[in-house]
Amino acid sequence: MGGEGTEAARSFYDALHRWLLEAAYPLWSQRGWDSARGGFHERLAADGPVLTDPRRTRVQLRQIHCFARAAALGWPGDARARVIGGLDHVFTHCQRPDGLFRAVLGPDGEVLEDRALLYDQAFALLALASAHRALGAGAGCAERAATLWEQINRRLPAQVGFRADSAAPGPLLANPHMHLLEALLAWAQIDAAPHWRQRADAIAALALERLIEPDSGVLREQYDFAATSSNSRSGAVEPGHLFEWAGLLLQLDPARARLREAALRLAEIAETRGVQSGFVVSALHPDLTVLDPDARLWPQTERVKTYARLACLTGKAQYWRRATVATETLLAYLATPQPGLWYDRRLSNGAFVAEPSPASSFYHIIGAISSLAAALEGR
Repeated sequence: MGGEGTEAARSFYDALHRWLLEAAYPLWSQRGWDSARGGFHERLAADGPVLTDPRRTRVQLRQIHCFARAAALGWPGDARARVIGGLDHVFTHCQRPDGLFRAVLGPDGEVLEDRALLYDQAFALLALASAHRALGAGAGCAERAATLWEQINRRLPAQVGFRADSAAPGPLLANPHMHLLEALLAWAQIDAAPHWRQRADAIAALALERLIEPDSGVLREQYDFAATSSNSRSGAVEPGHLFEWAGLLLQLDPARARLREAALRLAEIAETRGVQSGFVVSALHPDLTVLDPDARLWPQTERVKTYARLACLTGKAQYWRRATVATETLLAYLATPQPGLWYDRRLSNGAFVAEPSPASSFYHIIGAISSLAAALEGR
């Protein structure tokens, strides 16, 4: 795709893509995989993995998703082995007898947290969708996803939406519902059966009807629908999640005016209130003043994804410019002494924190690269 604003975006995309194929995938495939015990390491430093970290199931599932996307992104390595090995590990060690996935294992495989969190189940559905694309129908991912959805509905239902935690009712959390929407959209793209799209539409309706404040356009992190006061919405506002919700709502049906308007409003709030000195900050107060001025890596990727999507949908130069700026910002996090690693945190004084790179961020980086590639190809 050509046109005004795409040349700079393509140049930065090319830099991202080279880094991914030449540095990141080779490094994380080799040193990010535990060849002795199976599964993926949580963090990777320049001198190797951090072996003492507990292992979150969500990270295992995110890494399966990343390697399932590798061939489509052009990596010629043996990503298939990592996908198959990752699936075998999580279904052997992370799945509970009821079919849901437990939250945390110890480095040697012992169960540290047996609770089933909606967040983890959402990433299991996403990993299965990506693995289905990579491995084909014979791998049984579609059957596993159908069974998992049944268990989510049976064991995590709530008055509104789904419970965040199998062990306690608690408030409704927006973030796991957002990732559930992401997973349902992934299945809707590869399965012609209408139920995946219908389920995604139901989560989008929840966002439009119950989560997004009609007056401010803001979407907060938690909601207590048992409360009778007007203060049922609470907590900080995360600009990265506003961008992330915006991008997902645009995937549903950009021709639907209400979805498009809500997405544009979320993105504009995140851009005007959540971007400071060119970087997306971590959190805002309820009144949208800055709460946490540090800038994690992942919100920068969600900014890339949203503007890439908007640039492709509208063809407007302003969105290509924003996508380009966001991509250039993301590249700063990847300029580490060891190619293939990343900085996860930038402090408000502009310094990046030198620490082991969390594997959890790879999923966000892959999403940004994939979205920018799709936009440049006009799809």
